[in-house]
Amino acid sequence: MKYMLMICRDEPAWDTLGVAERQRVYAETLALADELTSRGQYLGGFPLHPSSSATSVRVRDGKRLVTDGPYAETREQLGGYMLIDVKDLDEAIAIAARIPLARTSTVEVRPVREGPPTS
Repeated sequence: MKYMLMICRDEPAWDTLGVAERQRVYAETLALADELTSRGQYLGGFPLHPSSSATSVRVRDGKRLVTDGPYAETREQLGGYMLIDVKDLDEAIAIAARIPLARTSTVEVRPVREGPPTS
């Protein structure tokens, strides 16, 4: 089963970390991705630029509205993601708990729906 692990970080807290600490977290994340790749469980993932670089697009009544910034104004913003293929939710949760940013942020685990809606 495929799961999206969405890493939602506290951007102000992330910004207070020094470069060495950020690089350590990044290296640990790459090591986890490499391990999952070797087991055929890692399907992809990337860190994202800060939410201040986001652009939101909405279409209402046939009119496009484009605004700067993220969709939701919350303390934690989507900072990156991993797409994995594992046997069940328990295994996905175990992997999410190993993501270095889970120690200071939130990792949302969500199953990926494949194919058209069924209901």
